[in-house]
Amino acid sequence: MAYAEDTELVDSFEEFYRDYYRNEIGELAQKYPTEQKSLYVDWEDLYRFDPDLADDFQNHPQQFQDYAEEALRLYDLPVDVKLGQAHVRVRNLPETTDIREIRADHRGQLISVQGIVRKATDVRPKITQAAFECQRCGTLTRIPQQTGDFQEPHECQGCERQGPFRVNFDQSEFVDAQKIRVQESPEGLRGGETPQAIDVNIEDDITGAVTAGDHVRVAGILQLDQQGGDRDKSPMFDVYMDGITVEIEDEQFEEMDITDQDKRKIVALSEESDLYDEMVGAIAPSIYGYERQKLAIILQLFSGVTKHLPDESRIRGDLHMLLIGDPGTGKSQILSYIKNIAPRSVYTSGKGSSSAGLTAAAVQDDFGEGQQWTLEAGALVLADQGIAAVDELDKMAADDRSAMHQALEQQEISISKAGINATLKSRCSLLGAANPKYGRFDQYEPIGEQIDLEPALISRFDLIFTVTDQPDEEEDRNLAEHILQTNFAGELHTHRVESNTSNYSDDEVENVTDEVAPTIEPELLRKYVAYAKRNCYPTMTEEARAEIQEFYVDLRAEGADEDAPVPVTARKLEALVRLAEASARVRLSDKVTVEDARRVIDIVRSSMEDIGVDPETGELDADIVESGTSKSQRDRIKNIKGLIDDLATEYDEGAPIDVVIERAEEIGMDESKAEHEIEKLKQKGEVYAPSTDHLRTT
Repeated sequence: MAYAEDTELVDSFEEFYRDYYRNEIGELAQKYPTEQKSLYVDWEDLYRFDPDLADDFQNHPQQFQDYAEEALRLYDLPVDVKLGQAHVRVRNLPETTDIREIRADHRGQLISVQGIVRKATDVRPKITQAAFECQRCGTLTRIPQQTGDFQEPHECQGCERQGPFRVNFDQSEFVDAQKIRVQESPEGLRGGETPQAIDVNIEDDITGAVTAGDHVRVAGILQLDQQGGDRDKSPMFDVYMDGITVEIEDEQFEEMDITDQDKRKIVALSEESDLYDEMVGAIAPSIYGYERQKLAIILQLFSGVTKHLPDESRIRGDLHMLLIGDPGTGKSQILSYIKNIAPRSVYTSGKGSSSAGLTAAAVQDDFGEGQQWTLEAGALVLADQGIAAVDELDKMAADDRSAMHQALEQQEISISKAGINATLKSRCSLLGAANPKYGRFDQYEPIGEQIDLEPALISRFDLIFTVTDQPDEEEDRNLAEHILQTNFAGELHTHRVESNTSNYSDDEVENVTDEVAPTIEPELLRKYVAYAKRNCYPTMTEEARAEIQEFYVDLRAEGADEDAPVPVTARKLEALVRLAEASARVRLSDKVTVEDARRVIDIVRSSMEDIGVDPETGELDADIVESGTSKSQRDRIKNIKGLIDDLATEYDEGAPIDVVIERAEEIGMDESKAEHEIEKLKQKGEVYAPSTDHLRTT
């Protein structure tokens, strides 16, 4: 229908309110202006009322918003309240526009975007109508302020002189304003794409609700801003949005579009008898072997269930995993592959990551008006409810690594800087990769000493696997065959695509490629993981609980003797529970069965044997990971310090080193081990040399 008059439009909106929003306007009138200042209108309702009106609103939002708000002011209210400054905010637009798909045609239109808040300024008052008082004659001149530069009067309307003027704050009008930067969500991107962002200006009652790291859906009007300064203006323009509604979305993977056909495929796949083998085959098929590590990564993708207890405490369900291995074993490739199949993931390399880039930072830049401090979310915040893959963890500065402790266990990140005290969510799983201290494992050294990471950080990982590269004729033959076959498949495929004179048939290429193809298509696996995490919350059966309890209690019993090391701590018990829940989720099951419990006990046992065995005694020792010092090493340190103290009383200059080593050998300690411990005690400052070749304890 065509509209002749503005009044006709205002009448249409009034009629629309009477038909659809009578109760909501009554509620707004009761709460206005302290508790509520906006009427939220669903676009679908407007479309049902009048499709042309809804379309015109979308194409000319600024104009039509004025009509809608005018209609709200004229609406006949049962109570004596004037909704003079109330807003009408349209939400639930029929389509969401990708940030990277915004084009010149969208200028001035009402669009909806979805993403994660990368930065947010503080809420500040913004002047909308400035009242200038002439300091010569006192005449007030009111000038509305648009976005952009502050507009001052050219001359006084009373005495017609050019000032000077002073802003009269009492007569001016202000509104709360905030600026946020919304970046594309990781799950909406294919691997390798750089996420794009758009700045959104929001005002009045919707300010202050979001912070960096929140997933939001924003509806607003697309505006243009000319690049360059006053003198060198450019023909190119930047885009930004004037936000009308901002809704925080806590739903997982809201951008994953799972159709009914996808659901049928997912359910059919979950019922296959060799599901776990297929899952393992779907992870980095070009990397040979590592079945156990790949199964653990699958469990990490699905993750356990996050529990919220009645006392408002929270037990994390996300699994953290660390791969430590020799160079050339394919760790980085596995991490890159995970980035492509996890529904929401962020990949970063430790060498180029600062603590701010990993966690979050308060930064001072010109994002806000003037040099304001703003919060900027890092990789672990952007990976919220997904996976953060951090390669080369050992190459990071120790200070940067320490910033991760809180993010891993409490799953939040606290910022205290420049007067900003904030806590951001980082509910993600961490998959880390690192090299041993000297580049390659030394099989004669205890593994705990070869890992150049702080025990406090290592102990937060649920699973740690070592990936060693030992020559073995049969394994090497299989590996060589696999790598050559993978490369041959790639050669054939490239040759077939790029060469016009290719004499290979499609069938030949397909036969070879099938051997190195993933068992499950990456796109289907992404949807499978998102579907399982969205719909599946398994509970533990009595039998599974008993199985895990028995494994834990039996292991602890090994440490009951006075001289025995503590083989496992309660942290591992929580890891077992998380893994067992993830194992049930893989099957889309609501019950954790005995088979799940046994499967994860096998994984945890192999992880503990990888890293938690004291090479001197062959016993499991949790302290190797938890504190970085095995029980036998602690006993040795205690004995050596005792020997030095005893001998220091016999000799005036302190305990002679050769006598200390001699006595150490008498009590069954190896000479090289004794020398090694003395050297370490010196480095830590617990032992010093008052004169050459003599020692005293501090």
